[in-house]
Amino acid sequence: MSATLAFPRRMGRGIWYFARRAPMSAFWGVIALSILIMAITAPVVAPFDPVKSDFRAMSKPPYDKHVFGTDQIGRDTLSRVIHGSRASLTVAIAAVLLGTTVGALWGMASGYFGGRFDIVSQRILEFLQSFPDLILAMAIAMALGAGTGTVIVAIAITRIPFGGRVIRAVVLSLKELQYVEAARGLGASHARMMFRHILPQCIAPYLILATTHLGVAIIIEASLGFLGVGIPPPTPTWGNMLSDALNAGLIPPWWLVLFPGLAISITVLAFNLLGDGIRDVLDPRLRGAV
Repeated sequence: MSATLAFPRRMGRGIWYFARRAPMSAFWGVIALSILIMAITAPVVAPFDPVKSDFRAMSKPPYDKHVFGTDQIGRDTLSRVIHGSRASLTVAIAAVLLGTTVGALWGMASGYFGGRFDIVSQRILEFLQSFPDLILAMAIAMALGAGTGTVIVAIAITRIPFGGRVIRAVVLSLKELQYVEAARGLGASHARMMFRHILPQCIAPYLILATTHLGVAIIIEASLGFLGVGIPPPTPTWGNMLSDALNAGLIPPWWLVLFPGLAISITVLAFNLLGDGIRDVLDPRLRGAV
């Protein structure tokens, strides 16, 4: 029973330590968690069907029935913002996990083995990093066709160079440490040295990369949706909601721009500040300054 309670107690102490050391980041972490819960429970908390039109309430400003107003074909903006969080966060989280994990494993292998493999790997990563993230993601999405999986892959590819180069730098410093040299002297295999002795030390930078890149991934997903190469309609996302607002006229209704834009801004800010707090707490060089 004590072993069963040990992990929740350690997690609780870790959360309390994080909140005490970085209270502002903890506050934005609560905001990010609330947005995640809203995305998960979107079918329950949304007051209307996000794709159902009410032709008696087209282009209505916010009022008592539709508190965020309606779009040009009568769909409830609040429901679409809530369901848009599900689509946008699903794509962003999946893309960051895929891209950062692939980049981290690639960077670990590149830093550990070195030599020609490291040189070729770094040239490939530099080639990918030479393109602006949005341009590269848009080119991949247009080449592969519209769809949720395509957007995830397109954004994930833009995250690979960052994970690869950061983790490679960590591995280059770790593989020269005495305990790694001792394991090599005892005849440990390459796989054991990489996954048993080096990989655990890369968890902290991996977590920092993943949380800080979530905000970037949300921006890229919203931009792709705005440009029409993201998740296709009628699935609501914050990006294609902004794109639909432009189709409402030369001067779009303010509520169709304000509420999706606020959702993007608050979510990106929450994940970025949460990532900064995690970095400050996990980085030993910054602990005294927090």
